[in-house]
Amino acid sequence: MKYYIIAGEASGDLHGSNLMKALFKNDAQAEIRFWGGDLMQSVGGTLVKHYRDLAFMGFAEVVSNLGTILRNISFCKKDILEFNPDVIVFIDYPGFNMRIAKWAKKQGIKTHYYIAPQVWAWKENRIKAIKRDFDQLSVILPFEKEYFEQKHNFPVTFVGHPLIDAIHNRPQSDEIAFKKAHGLDDRPIIALLPGSRKQEISKMLQLMLNVVPDFPDYQFVIAGAPSQDFSFYEPFLQGKTIKFVSNKTYDLLAIAHAALVTSGTATLETALFKVPEIVCYRANPISYQIAKRIITLKYISLVNLIMDEPVVAELIQDELNHDRIQEELHKILDPNYRTQLLAKYDELETKLGGLGASEKTAAHIRNNLT
Repeated sequence: MKYYIIAGEASGDLHGSNLMKALFKNDAQAEIRFWGGDLMQSVGGTLVKHYRDLAFMGFAEVVSNLGTILRNISFCKKDILEFNPDVIVFIDYPGFNMRIAKWAKKQGIKTHYYIAPQVWAWKENRIKAIKRDFDQLSVILPFEKEYFEQKHNFPVTFVGHPLIDAIHNRPQSDEIAFKKAHGLDDRPIIALLPGSRKQEISKMLQLMLNVVPDFPDYQFVIAGAPSQDFSFYEPFLQGKTIKFVSNKTYDLLAIAHAALVTSGTATLETALFKVPEIVCYRANPISYQIAKRIITLKYISLVNLIMDEPVVAELIQDELNHDRIQEELHKILDPNYRTQLLAKYDELETKLGGLGASEKTAAHIRNNLT
C-alpha cells in the first residue's frame, strides 16, 4: 500500500515516526511519502517537506507568510496526485490538514485523521468538516470517543495515547553521566518546564524562580525548548545557581523529583513519567477573559481532563503567585501526598489505553484499505 502522511509540528514528527514503524512492520509492501521531520526521516520513506518550514504561529506571522502557506498547499496537492496514495494520514496540524483533506476527499482518496483537532475544547464548528472530509478518525483521549460518537454521531476508534509508546520506547540515558554533563549535584531535582515560546517562557520563569530560595535542599533545573537558544535562557540562571538542560526534557523528567509545568501536552508527559507536578498558567488578562468565554472546560491540564477530577493542582492567573506555588510545592514533596498522587497517575495511564497506540492505528488504517 502507498501511504501519504502529513505532520506539521515536532509532536507530529514524534508520533508519525512511531506510526511509520508500525506501518512498515504491518505492511511489508508499504511505500510512505511524508511531511514531517528528522524522526520520521530516520524511519524510512521519502521526506517531502520538513515541519520547520511550515511552522507559522500567530495571526501576524500567518498573514505575513500567506504566500508561502498557499504555495505549500498547492505543492502538497500536486505531490499527492503524482504519488497517487491509497490513503492520506493526517496527524494533528488542523489549519493545513483540514484544507488538504477537503480537497482529497473530492479526488476520491481515502482520508484518515490521527490525533484530531481538540474540537471538544474550541472551534466545535470544525466537526462538520471532519464528518464530511474524513473516512476514519483515530482518537487518543478516552473521552473523545464518547464526544464524537454520542454528541456528534460520528464513529471513531480509540487507539490509546502515543505518548505512552514514545516514553516507553525512548533510549535510556545514564543518570550519572547525565548529571555530570549538566553540572547537577545529588540533591533531588525540581524540573521547570516553562513552555516553548519566548514570551511564555519569560513570564513563567520569573514566577517559578521566585520560590527557589525557599527550597535550598533541592536543585531547580530548567528544561530548555529546542526552538530557543541558550543565550535566551542565560539571564534566568542566576549566576549558574539554576541549572539548564536543552532539548533533553524526557531525560530530565526521568530523574526529576517534582516539576512546575506550563499547561499543555507537557502536563501529561510529566504525569506519565510519574513526576508530581504543579500546572502553571498565566495569560494576558484580556486574552484570558476571551478564552474563558470560548473554551468552557472544567480544567486546563490534560491530566485533570482525562481523570475528570483535580488530580494535579492548577494555578491559573492570579493564583499563580509565590505563596501558592510554595504551598503546592511543599504538598507534592510530602511523601504521603506523593503516594496518593502516583496511584492516580497509574489510573491515568490505564485510562489512556496502555501501550500500542501506533500499532492499533496502523492496523486500523490497513483494515479499512483491504
